[in-house]
Formats: sequence, C-alpha cells, structure tokens
Amino acid sequence: MPYDWNFSIVLQYMPQLLWGGLHTVLLSAACIALAVPIGVVLGVIRHQRVRFLAPIAVVYIDFFRTSVALVLICWCYYALPILLGVNLSTFTAVTIAIGLQASAYLAELVRAGLGSISTGQWEAARALGMPGTMRLRYIILPQAARRMIPVFFLLVVEVVKTTTLAGIVTYPEIVYEAFRVSTEVYRPVETFTIAGLICFAFLFVTGRIAMRLERRYAAVER
Repeated sequence: MPYDWNFSIVLQYMPQLLWGGLHTVLLSAACIALAVPIGVVLGVIRHQRVRFLAPIAVVYIDFFRTSVALVLICWCYYALPILLGVNLSTFTAVTIAIGLQASAYLAELVRAGLGSISTGQWEAARALGMPGTMRLRYIILPQAARRMIPVFFLLVVEVVKTTTLAGIVTYPEIVYEAFRVSTEVYRPVETFTIAGLICFAFLFVTGRIAMRLERRYAAVER
C-alpha cells in the first residue's frame, strides 16, 4: 500500500520546529564558546610539553575523546548537581558535557596546527627577542589558526550534530521538538524530513562558509 504523504499538517508546526532549531544553534554556540579557550590552552600545553601540565592535558584529552557524548550529558545533568550542590539547567548541563568533549578534539587540532608551522618561524620570532607568550600570540597562533579553519568548521558541524542528543534530558532542540510534533500529528516521516532539511540548510551554509574561508586564507598564504 503506497504511503500517503501529507506535509501540510506538519507545516502548521513549523514555528515549533524553527524554535527547536534556534535552541540548537544557541546550544551549539555555547558549547563552542566553552570549548575554544579550553582547547587552545590544552593544545598549547601539549605542543609545548609544559612540565607537569602536559600529562594532565593528555589524560583530559584521552578521557573526553573516548567518552560517549550521551553518557556525558546524562552524567552532567544528573550527577553534577549532586556533587556541586547546585541546580543546573538542561542548557548548562549539556553545554558543559558537549563543550568539554569538544575542547578535547579542539586541543588536538591546535596541537597539530602549531606543529605545522615551520621551525623557521619560531626561530625568527626568537631572534627578534620575543618571549614565548608573545611568539605564540603574535606570530605562531595567527598562522596556525588560518590552517585550522577548515577542520575547525568540521568540528562545529559535529558539535551541532551532537547537540541533537540533548533531548534525552528534555532540552528543546530541533530533534526533541520534531519528536513532540510527530507524536501530536502521527506523521513521523514528514516531521523528521522537515527537521532534517532544516538541519541540512544550516550545516550546508556552515560548510560553504568554511570553504570560502579556506580558499581565502590559502590565497593569502600563496
């Protein structure tokens, strides 16, 4: 029996799906905002092999890279309030879980980006009498950042995808809202098709931005 497609019913709930998409974007932005400073610091520590701190960074990175995102989300939502003695909103708990995991991947990206800079750049900065922090800030990191941009946007895409797991703790991201709509209209195929198209549009635009930036900075380096 052929399936009777009917998108008109689901389209009536488009504001609810777009509202879920907005929550997904906000959550993704918060996770990236948390991951970037932590990841950069850890990446520099690993590349520079800072005494005492480098082994701690390795343990941190290995732990979060090998952890299951869904488990981290549930643990941060249910266990952290008990350990810290404070109430955490779903937004805060999920941001901590996904942000910390993303920082581990970003740390490896930063370490690889710093390692791609030729030793001549380090030596030239050292010859100018720059201390280590100034060399990193003004000479090395800007060059490494340009090379990391394409992979960084891939990480952003992965973070956006991971945020769709936040519905497990009832955070109203787009998949959670799509599930709610589908239970109301009994049209899961149409509902998740529209939700998928919304996600595709956002991630497609993000990918195009990454490609344009990659070509722009590649032209500058040449």
